[in-house]
Amino acid sequence: MEKVAKRVKAHTTYKLLNGTIIPGVTTVLGILNKPALIPWANKLGLQGIESSKYVDEKAAIGTLAHQMIADYLKGVETDTSEYSELQIDQAENAVLSFFEWEKSHHLSPILIEEPMVSEQFGFGGTIDLLATVNDEPDLTLIDFKTSGGIYPEMLIQVAAYRQLAFEHELDVRKARILRIGRTEDEGFEDKPVNNLDKRWEIFLHCLEIYRLQKEVK
Repeated sequence: MEKVAKRVKAHTTYKLLNGTIIPGVTTVLGILNKPALIPWANKLGLQGIESSKYVDEKAAIGTLAHQMIADYLKGVETDTSEYSELQIDQAENAVLSFFEWEKSHHLSPILIEEPMVSEQFGFGGTIDLLATVNDEPDLTLIDFKTSGGIYPEMLIQVAAYRQLAFEHELDVRKARILRIGRTEDEGFEDKPVNNLDKRWEIFLHCLEIYRLQKEVK
């Protein structure tokens, strides 16, 4: 494998062609209520764990796992020198879960970790993987998650990514979330995302609320 330098994945800034900065999909969906976060944060607090540091740690593991999978699909080697042993170990667990899933899925990648912008609706996002799966003719959008579960906002997120693909003349007919565990016993969870049109409508409403909230602040 060719050795490539690790890219530190800072928060991506999305811009329209005229230079206007626009929000990313995850930023827009931040307006949604996430009831699971309250008991989760409370549990961490009872254990004496600072939630912000915990989130930063898990985000680093997720970033590295995404990078490892993207580099694997591109045929290059990931530089892990800026990560801790624990972060590397847990990211590798997630990648092993991906490999286990891949054993029964033949992938032909079209796009890998591709940032896109919607000039029509004014938002951006990065698609993890767009591919044909098991030689089926339809393009499938695959979103990788290293979280402990698959939550409703993630399904809306995928619908927004599909819209980005549409605007770049990519006719995506299928989408799935592949949750890859950070520990050896978590394995993977493969969830097809249905009702994409309805979920896209929800995202549009979130986008409008996001903009209105910014106007009144």
